[in-house]
Amino acid sequence: MRTPLVTVILPAKDAGAYIGTTLETLTRQFDDPTALQLVAIDDGSRDDTGAIMRSYAERMPRATVIANPRPQGLATARNQGLAHVEGEAFTFLDGDDWMQPQRLSVLARRLRDLDCDLVRTDHVTVRGSARALVRAPFAWRETAVSPREAILPEDEPTMVDYPFAWAGLLHRRVLDRGLADFTPGLYTAEDRPWIWRLHLNARSFAVVDAPALLYRRGVSTSLTQVRDRRQLDFVRAMGEVLDIVDADAEAERFLPKAVWTVLALSSRHLVRARRMTPGLRAEMRSGIRQLLGRLPQAESSEVLRRLDGPRRRVLAPLLRTVGRAA
Repeated sequence: MRTPLVTVILPAKDAGAYIGTTLETLTRQFDDPTALQLVAIDDGSRDDTGAIMRSYAERMPRATVIANPRPQGLATARNQGLAHVEGEAFTFLDGDDWMQPQRLSVLARRLRDLDCDLVRTDHVTVRGSARALVRAPFAWRETAVSPREAILPEDEPTMVDYPFAWAGLLHRRVLDRGLADFTPGLYTAEDRPWIWRLHLNARSFAVVDAPALLYRRGVSTSLTQVRDRRQLDFVRAMGEVLDIVDADAEAERFLPKAVWTVLALSSRHLVRARRMTPGLRAEMRSGIRQLLGRLPQAESSEVLRRLDGPRRRVLAPLLRTVGRAA
C-alpha cells in the first residue's frame, strides 16, 4: 500500500452528537480511499465518541484510534496525532466540524502545485441553520509568499489573527522541522503560539480556494463557551507568543503586532472573566497584569490610545497599575 497523501488528526472529547458527521465527510475526500490516513484521538470522552471513531476506523483502509483514559486537552491530543503522521501532508479537524467533499484532494493538489510549506483557506461558521463565510485575512490568493509578509500591519486583522489549525493543509517538512507541535498542556489559545511560530519560520505559504470546512459555533462543550480554569491558559499562551517574537531576528519589526494582539485579547478575556467565579476572576486579572507587565510601556500606551473605547476602558486600569509597579 502506497504512502497516504494526507493525514487527518482528529482529537475529540464528548463529541458523540456530531462526530459521525465529521467522520462521514472524511470518506468523501479522495476517489482513492488509501490516499487518506486518519489518526483519531478519543480524549477521555464519557459518551460514545470513541465507539463511533472505532466504527469508522474499521471501514477505512488507514486509521488509528488513540484512547486517552483521562482528558489531556486539545494541544496534547494534537501532538499525539502528530507522532503518527505518515502522509506527505497533514491537517487537523475538530470533532464537531466537517468538510465539503474533495476539500483535502483540492488542498493537496494546491500544496504540491505551489510548492508551499502550508496552504490556508477561508471557512464557514455554522450556528443552527445560519451559515457565514469567514475569509482568511490576506489579499493575495493562489500565490506562494513568505509567511512573514502576512503578519503586519499591527492594527488590522492578519494571518496571525487567523490561528485555526484546521483552516488549511501543511506539508510534512513543517513537522520534520519541529514547527507543527503545540505547547503541551495548553487548554486554550494553544493555536496562538503555533501560528506565530509557523509564520516566522515556515518557508512559504499561500491562501487558496477550496471546498469549505464548516465550523460549528455555540457548542456547549467548546472552550469558547466555558468559563473555567482552562481559560487561564490564555496568559501562558500569549506569554509564549512574546517569547517567540523576542527570539526572532526581526523582533523589533513584529513586536508592535504582538503587543496589539496581547492587548486586544486581554480586553476580551477581562470581559469574559466577569462571568467567572470571584476566585478565578482574580487569577485571570493577576495573570493578565503580569502579561501586560512584559510589554514595552511606550508601545502599550500607543496601542491603548488607538484601541476602541470599550477595550480601552477595560484595559486602562490594569495598565495604570502595571505602570505604577514599574
